[in-house]
Amino acid sequence: MKAAWIITALPLAACEPVPTAEQFIPDYRGVETQLLAEDLVQFDVEMTNALSAQDVSNYAECAAAGYTLIRGWGFARHLRTNVNEEGGVWRADAVYTISPALPRGIKTIDAEVVAAACAEKGIPTV
Repeated sequence: MKAAWIITALPLAACEPVPTAEQFIPDYRGVETQLLAEDLVQFDVEMTNALSAQDVSNYAECAAAGYTLIRGWGFARHLRTNVNEEGGVWRADAVYTISPALPRGIKTIDAEVVAAACAEKGIPTV
């Protein structure tokens, strides 16, 4: 009986522990922006040590908020985000519209509020 327990436990011993929120130390590797139109911007972000795709999406949102403020505008609207992970490197490309006034839609952000929240969480903007 003991031998069966050891055999079943061995595969688990080889697994790396899953990081927890307390162990989350992200490595934000940068943002590239591409102006697609006067008010349409694509953000390509890259990071490691993400716990999930949401961490990478949050990084892209912070980039959008910072960029919007740099342009002197106050709001952005999320259009889409594609997230990919390969070999521990997470990448996202996100597209946002930016505007001086609150745009229509449900996925809008107040750039000043989001940028402040990002600063509190230690997530860089542009």
